[in-house]
Amino acid sequence: MKILLAIDDSPCSDAAVAEVARRPWPAQSEVRLITVDPPLDPGLLWSGPATVFDEFIQRQRAEAAERLRKATAALAHGAPALRVTPALLEGRPKDAILAEAERWGAELVVVGSHGYGPVLRFFLGSVALYVALHAPCSVEIVRRRPGPPESPPQDTHERDPGRASSVVP
Repeated sequence: MKILLAIDDSPCSDAAVAEVARRPWPAQSEVRLITVDPPLDPGLLWSGPATVFDEFIQRQRAEAAERLRKATAALAHGAPALRVTPALLEGRPKDAILAEAERWGAELVVVGSHGYGPVLRFFLGSVALYVALHAPCSVEIVRRRPGPPESPPQDTHERDPGRASSVVP
């Protein structure tokens, strides 16, 4: 199976990496692990010398490379049978994710959900929603559960907000 895992620097991306790492995937499955470096207009950030802008871009790319390195290591540790290929892409995240899914022939795209409410989602947009509506394949949106990742639910009769179904008594 070809799994495109798109991450950013948020805890929801950490949850998506953990979700992919914990699953039993078919033999020969591979993960294309991507993060997207969005375009920046130098005039918006700084009107000073170009070197300041260049330093900012270099720092941003170094952080993205480190994010990819850590996620690759987490996948190698949690799912050593997966073949993982990291890549730093440039462009608008939602467009770059869709283009890479199409180009690479992904069978599944996995993204994290920031969990914005309707007002923030209206103003900021939702990459996960856009990808889900326009991807050429299935999409899984992983939500980060509140609290420590290993903590069990307090009451098994309560609905788990991170899952689509609830336990019926």
